[in-house]
Amino acid sequence: MSDTMKRALMVWGGWLGHEPAQCVEIFAPFLRSQGYDVTISDTLDAYLNKEIMASLDLIVPLWTMGTITNEQEKGLLEAVESGVGIGGWHGGMGDSFRNNVNYQFMVGGQWVAHPGGVIDYRVNITRPDDPLVAGLSDFAMHSEQYYMHVDPSNEVLATTTFNGEICPWIDGVVMPVVWKRRYGKARVFYTSLGHVAKDFGVPEALEIVKRGLLWASK
Repeated sequence: MSDTMKRALMVWGGWLGHEPAQCVEIFAPFLRSQGYDVTISDTLDAYLNKEIMASLDLIVPLWTMGTITNEQEKGLLEAVESGVGIGGWHGGMGDSFRNNVNYQFMVGGQWVAHPGGVIDYRVNITRPDDPLVAGLSDFAMHSEQYYMHVDPSNEVLATTTFNGEICPWIDGVVMPVVWKRRYGKARVFYTSLGHVAKDFGVPEALEIVKRGLLWASK
């Protein structure tokens, strides 16, 4: 392995309904095509090796719900705070460890609802000048429309608007779908797209994640 080769760690597990292994099969080859040495782990103990964590350029978490130990969480957050980039999507990053507020502080949000389950909704590009979404137009999704608690310091690049058919009290609420932020010295990328692997058959959803991972990388 070249010393100049970038290093990425993908950690998958937790609730398998979000198809984390299948999503690894989409994005690991992409990262390798971009010159990354990609390590794939199915245990959160991957976060415990300080030397390896410090050597990374990018962490891609795909772990919905579940629990993380204090030591595992500390290993992850210390690496990110020191400058290792992190990027992910949907529940694999935005609904990982419901009891861990420090983790949620790093992500910049936490899933709380998806009214109606899998429905038709639109994603609106709000920052067409940003490289992560430049050249993309508003697009349609048939998936879960995530309602989230979000950090006001996020730099929001795309949103969705709830229509209130399922929950009338949120009619017209504009909710972030794609954001980027800082955490310590690191870049953090997140999108609520990507409920299951086939969602990345939507070209815009696939492209946003590809760009977001590369942007977050150290």
